[in-house]
Amino acid sequence: MLDSEEIQPESTMDYARAAEIYQAISQNIQSIVRGKEQTVKLLLAAFFSSGHVLLEDVPGTGKTTLAKTLAKSVATMFSRLQFTPDLLPSDIVGVSLYRQHSGEFEFVRGPVFTNILLADEINRASPRTQSALLEAMEERQVTVEGRKYPLTRLFFVIATQNPIESHGTYPLPESQMDRFMIELSPGYLDRDSEAMVLNDQFSSHPLESVRPVATEQDVVEMAAALKSIRITEELRYYVVDLVSATRSSENVVVGASVRASIALLRISQALALFAGREFVVPGDIIEAAPYVLGHRLQLTSQARFSGVTRTAVVNTILHNVAMPK
Repeated sequence: MLDSEEIQPESTMDYARAAEIYQAISQNIQSIVRGKEQTVKLLLAAFFSSGHVLLEDVPGTGKTTLAKTLAKSVATMFSRLQFTPDLLPSDIVGVSLYRQHSGEFEFVRGPVFTNILLADEINRASPRTQSALLEAMEERQVTVEGRKYPLTRLFFVIATQNPIESHGTYPLPESQMDRFMIELSPGYLDRDSEAMVLNDQFSSHPLESVRPVATEQDVVEMAAALKSIRITEELRYYVVDLVSATRSSENVVVGASVRASIALLRISQALALFAGREFVVPGDIIEAAPYVLGHRLQLTSQARFSGVTRTAVVNTILHNVAMPK
């Protein structure tokens, strides 16, 4: 694995090369995860934007397979952590052990010290354990017994969770929900795609044949290329206006934070890059908004009882906020 200091962030990559890398990884994932082109695109948008992704859906919709396929598509370190009610924070970040032969404490690193971390069924652990990821996701470091340990520059969390109505689940704290750049719900496959999955797994699981199609350096250069995508002042204010509108909605108790504005900008830049453009257009922002803003909103009790959804709130805001011409 390349150490974080060894990876050069300066990008000399042209946009055509960036599009090639995106297509290679996207096609690699879609050869396993059938019928989920939009989900894969948004997942990679967050990945190259140095964000984190939350996958929420009922069991059996391919959440874990999607995460594993992404990890196998890039030649990098990958760890999987199964969240359970008895999981402790030290099981995530690590623990200091006393070594009798040396008379000193030695820090044994936990699975968080990786490049891609699959936090499987994250809402089955207690809120105390879930919060162990807060510092890692925001600052890319962990603090144990007063000492800070840096994580790699590529550190990326892809977490899965079952709907909160499921048995044995705990709601994620609002602060942690805000640290996920986007939330995706893969959903069930259509008839033809599900038939293709049966064919794919007739003799063996197709994950066994997945090979890397990109390197760590490719990912770093993609992230640098993404930040060079231009966005006009009018569109920056459009992003701010959309996020601000969530805070004044009559159906929302707590709206999206400034972190949401940054996430919406970054995802929009990624979508422009994937389309082969050097600039953001309003359609990029509109496409990204439901996935960036929805999970950050806390609805009022009356809205929930009335059947109002977070997606509906975001769609209403997109309709009401004037788009730059």
